[in-house]
Amino acid sequence: MQKITIETSITFDLPRRIKRLADFAYNLWWIWNPEAIRLFTMIDKALWEDVYHNPIVFLREVDRANLNAVVNNRFFLDVYDRVMRTFDQYMLGNHTWFNREYAPLEGQRIAYFSFEFGLHESIPVYAGGLGILSGDHLKEASDLGLPLVGVGFLYTQGYFSQKITEDGWQEARNQMLKLENLPVMPIKDESGRQLTISVDLTGRNVLARLWQIQVGRVPLIMLDTNVEENSLPDRSLTSRLYSNDLDLRISQEILLGIGGVRALRMLGIKPAAWHMNEGHSAFLTLERVREMMVDGKSFAEASEIVRKSSVFTTHTPVPAGNDEFALWLIDKYFPVYWQELGLDRDQFIDLARNKARWGGDSFSMPVLAMHLADYRNGVSELHGQVSRKMWHYLWPERNVEDVPISHVTNGIHTGTWLARRLRGLFDRYLASDWLERLDDPSVWDDIDKIPDGEFWLVRRHLKRKLMAYIMERSRRNWITTTIHPVQIIAGGSLLDPYALTIGFARRFATYKRANLILRDMDRILNLLNQPNHPVQIIFAGKAHPADEPGKLLIQEVYRAVKNAQNGGRLVFLEDYDMNIARYLVQGVDIWLNTPRRPNEASGTSGEKAAINGVLNFSVLDGWWREGFNGHNGWAIGDDTEFDDNEAQDAADATSLYDTLEKEIIPMYYDQRSADNLPVEWVARMKESIRTMMPQFSTRRMVKEYMTDLYLPAMKSADAAGIKSKKKG
Repeated sequence: MQKITIETSITFDLPRRIKRLADFAYNLWWIWNPEAIRLFTMIDKALWEDVYHNPIVFLREVDRANLNAVVNNRFFLDVYDRVMRTFDQYMLGNHTWFNREYAPLEGQRIAYFSFEFGLHESIPVYAGGLGILSGDHLKEASDLGLPLVGVGFLYTQGYFSQKITEDGWQEARNQMLKLENLPVMPIKDESGRQLTISVDLTGRNVLARLWQIQVGRVPLIMLDTNVEENSLPDRSLTSRLYSNDLDLRISQEILLGIGGVRALRMLGIKPAAWHMNEGHSAFLTLERVREMMVDGKSFAEASEIVRKSSVFTTHTPVPAGNDEFALWLIDKYFPVYWQELGLDRDQFIDLARNKARWGGDSFSMPVLAMHLADYRNGVSELHGQVSRKMWHYLWPERNVEDVPISHVTNGIHTGTWLARRLRGLFDRYLASDWLERLDDPSVWDDIDKIPDGEFWLVRRHLKRKLMAYIMERSRRNWITTTIHPVQIIAGGSLLDPYALTIGFARRFATYKRANLILRDMDRILNLLNQPNHPVQIIFAGKAHPADEPGKLLIQEVYRAVKNAQNGGRLVFLEDYDMNIARYLVQGVDIWLNTPRRPNEASGTSGEKAAINGVLNFSVLDGWWREGFNGHNGWAIGDDTEFDDNEAQDAADATSLYDTLEKEIIPMYYDQRSADNLPVEWVARMKESIRTMMPQFSTRRMVKEYMTDLYLPAMKSADAAGIKSKKKG
C-alpha cells in the first residue's frame, strides 16, 4: 500500500516562540475553545474581524510588528503556553469517553457521510441545518474520542451569498472560494502527487481530488472535481450545493456515495460501521456490495453484510427533502453498474422503487438506504413516529408502531454555541468538570447557585453585543454601498438594546411559516409599539435559489419590515450564516419557531438558544415537543392535529398573539423586583439551561448513536469478518 502524506498548503512566517499558532490554522479545535480564539484577538482584534475569523488569512496578513509585540508580552505567552498544553493533551486522546467505555473496539472505524458540513463561517461549504448538525456531530465525536472519519464535498463556490433588493427579492451571488484560504490539506502519494479517485458517469471517467480538514481528532475527507483532466462541466460538479438540475444532482450523489467509498479504500480506511446522514450518500451501499462481489460473494451475501453494518438517518418528513430520481436517469447512469451487481434493470430499481412526486415510479434514495441499512432513525421522538407512518408501506406486514425506524433526537455542540461569558459563569459556580459532564442532569441542578443579578448582567451584555454587531453592520452597509436608506433601517439601525427582542432565523421554507407572526398586522403593530413595553423582531434566513415560494415568503416578510409603522422594530438580516447565528442565539430574549406541525423533523437553532438562557416560544414540533415542560419557555398551540392548513395557521396565530400579549410581555416588563430584576424571567432562563443543556447536547446525541446504532453495526461487521483497520 502506498504511503500517504497530508501537507498544509501555506508556511507562515511566525516568530519561533509562537510558531505553533499555525497548528490552529489547520485544526478546527480552536473553534470551540475560547482561549484559543483569544490568542488571535490579542494579536490584532480588528484584523480578526476583518478576515471573518479565518486564522489562515489572519496569520498571512498580520503585521510582523504585532507578532513581535506579543512575543514580548508575558500575559500573552502564558495564555499561549496554556492553550498549547491543553491542545496537546486533547490530541493525545488517552482518557476519552470512548476509550473508557469501548476499549475492546480500538482499531475499528466509523464512516460518516454527509452532503454538507457546517464547521465555521470561514468555511462556507454548508447550506443550513443538515450541515450544521453534521459539523457538530464531528466536533462531538472528536471530544468523545470516537474513531470516526467524515466524508463530504469541498464545494469550490460554497453556498450562495444572499442580497436583498429594495423590493425584498432575494438575489443569489456566487463566488469562487480560494482554497489557499481554507484549512484544507491536499492528500498526496509518496511522489507528492495529490490523490484522486474516479467514478464512471455515463461512460466517461470523472476524477475527484482528495482533501482533508482536521476537526480536532476527527479527519474529514473531502472530494472535489476541479481537476484539469476533467471536462469543463465535470470540473464544476462539486461547485455548489443542492442543484435543482437532476442530472447534476445524481452525478453528485454517485460521486459522494461510490466515490466516497473509493476514497476511504485508497486511504486504507476500512470502516466497520457506515453512517449515511440523509439519503444523498446511499449509493455507497451499492459500491460496498459491488466490492464484495468482486471478492467472490453473491449479491445476497454482500447485501446482508452491508445491511448489518449500515446506519441511515432520515431528516425530513417533507417530500421535497427526500431525493428521488426519474427512472430514465437510472437507465442513463447505471446500466453497466447493475450488471456488475448481477441484477437486471427491474431488480436494480426494486432496491429503491417509490411512487414519485410527479407520478409514476421513481428511484428513491431514502428507500435505497432503508433497504440496505438495518439501523434507521429519525431525529426526534415525533419524527420517529412520523417516519414509521410515512415508510410503513415498506414493511406492510408490520403494525405502524413496529416499523423498524427508531429515533435519536438532535443535539448541538455546546462548545461551539455557548457564549463565552456564560461559560465563565459556569466555571465559577458549577462543578469544575461540568464541561466533561454536559449530559449529566445533576451537574445542572447547581444552576441556581448563580446569583440572579450576575446572570441577568451577562444576558444584558449578550444582547448589547448583538445590537452593537447589527448597528456596526448597518453602518458599514451605509458607508460602503449605495443601498436605499430604508434598507439601512430594515437592517436594524434603530434597534433598542433594552427592548424585548424576538429572533426568527432559519431556512425560509414555506412550512416554517416565517410570516405567521405577521398574519394580523394591526395586532402585531400594536404589540411592537406599546408605550414602555416595546417588542422588536429580528428575521434572518435564506431560501434555496430554486425555491420560488420561499423567496416570495422572504419578500413578504421584508415588505413588512420596511413598513414605517413598525418604527424600525422589525428587522431582516441578510446573508444568514454561522456567525450571525451565534450572535442571535446568544443575544435575543425569545427564540421563535413556527413550523406547521409535524413537518419540523427536529430543528436545532432553538437548542442553541436555550443553552444560552434564551427562552423558546415554539410550536410543539420536533425537539421542542420533548423539551417543553411548561416552565422553560412557551408553546404555540397544542398537539391538535389539523387537516386544513388555514385552520391550523389561524389557531396557531391566535395562540401566538395571546401568549405574547398576556404572558411574555408582562413577565418581561412588569414582574420586576425592587432592584429591577425580572425574577420570573430569570427563573425561566435558568430552568431552560437546567433542562436543555444535558438533554439536547451532542454529548448525549453522539453517545446514543454509539450505543444504539454504531455499536450494533460494528459488532455485526466484526462477526461478518470485516473489522476495520486504520492505515498507519
